[in-house]
Amino acid sequence: MARPLLRPLRSCRSPILSSSSCCSRPSLLPTVSAIPLQHIQRRKPSPLPNHRRLYHSQHHPDPSPHEYTNSQALILTAALKHVPTHGFTRDALTLGARDTGFLDVSIQLLPRGEFDLILFWLASRRGLLRAAVEQNGILRSPDADVVSVEEKTRTLIMERLRMNTDIKHQWQDALALMSLPSHIPLSLSELHALSSDILHLAGDTSVDASWYTKRLSVSAIYASAEIVMTRDSSPDLAATEAFVTRRIEDSKAIGTKLTGAKQCLGFMGSTAVGLGRSWGLKI
Repeated sequence: MARPLLRPLRSCRSPILSSSSCCSRPSLLPTVSAIPLQHIQRRKPSPLPNHRRLYHSQHHPDPSPHEYTNSQALILTAALKHVPTHGFTRDALTLGARDTGFLDVSIQLLPRGEFDLILFWLASRRGLLRAAVEQNGILRSPDADVVSVEEKTRTLIMERLRMNTDIKHQWQDALALMSLPSHIPLSLSELHALSSDILHLAGDTSVDASWYTKRLSVSAIYASAEIVMTRDSSPDLAATEAFVTRRIEDSKAIGTKLTGAKQCLGFMGSTAVGLGRSWGLKI
């Protein structure tokens, strides 16, 4: 009796190989050639949009390099209350997070840690200084029109320094943290913003090279006055105020003698070096 012919239970439906060749000649599979990789067209990723402008506009200012979200601002605002006791530390940040109902690990929202707390302190005090002038009118007086820009500058510098009264015993540690190489750019940027605010609020309208020299001078005066302030035990920072008055008079005397471009550049360079040394930089 002849044996029955066995047929495959399922037919191969490959579009490349027929059903008979697939079942009876499996050796044909390796002969299928692959498509060369060089002939495959890969889709190039589209470039990310460039949001950085190549121009400056006073109507569309660049965003601050240390802007904060609402959650970050809440933690930092609450942490400032603990700075007089705990300094600009992670302990102050942790307590600030707890006060606002966040978990302790929420301080990881601040990538720069303690330095973010220092930057927030500096930026918030600048805001308070502007409010003191524009809303509280600390520069208003019957003879305000005859008061010099230098005198208004001295008043504003002292007003800003007195805002550090409650934390001046913690400020040396903050200055040490600000002088770290990775923190210097933002620290100098904040100092420049303060000096520019002070001169603007004082009524300075310079448009020549003195625009730069005045801001460098105010920056150097303020930075050195902060060092004096941390060691000042006199009432109402009287010794610091006397130091600021002397420095402003010296700066005014030097400014009247600067006539050439080389002299201006030399003064700017020496002031920048002095500013760095005031912050403890090895220059």
